[in-house]
Amino acid sequence: MKHLIFVLSAPSGTGKTTIQKILKKELKDIDTVITYTTRKPRPNEKNGIDYNFVDKEKFEEMIKRDEFAEWSVVYGNYYGTPKKKIEENFKKNKKTLLVIDTQGGLKIKKKYPEVFLIGILPPSLKEQERRMRERKDMSDEEIKKRLLISKEERKILFKYYDVRLINKNIEKTVKRIKKIILES
Repeated sequence: MKHLIFVLSAPSGTGKTTIQKILKKELKDIDTVITYTTRKPRPNEKNGIDYNFVDKEKFEEMIKRDEFAEWSVVYGNYYGTPKKKIEENFKKNKKTLLVIDTQGGLKIKKKYPEVFLIGILPPSLKEQERRMRERKDMSDEEIKKRLLISKEERKILFKYYDVRLINKNIEKTVKRIKKIILES
């Protein structure tokens, strides 16, 4: 089966944002769809590049207009994948990469059964926690909450995702993902 939609999901602190940035540079023929969110941007994030940052009212208007292929509330904020771009790419037979949480991944799979789900895992919980602390943008309480949620995310990755990769080395992980996308 030829796959046109690829979903990349991972718990916090696993490296998915870094992986996404590298894939975006290296895979010119793949369109990365930018997620909408109501959360505040981190210091190094840019609107329209990392996320489309909108307020809650705008997001809820977009829900009412059925503009999302999927949307969820994650860590108290809305996140949604715009459906227009996915469907435009689908019509053009162009591959699309979505970097979304596991809830979103399962919703996309339901809507587009031909999607290929790629799960990224940290080498260990200790390393995952270290990576989150290194970012210096979360409280201890937030880190504990995300680690707890990541246990559920891992269960979903193991049960429903087509492939799971452990991100010990970013270059090797990216190389494996590129191979999956290019050969599918």
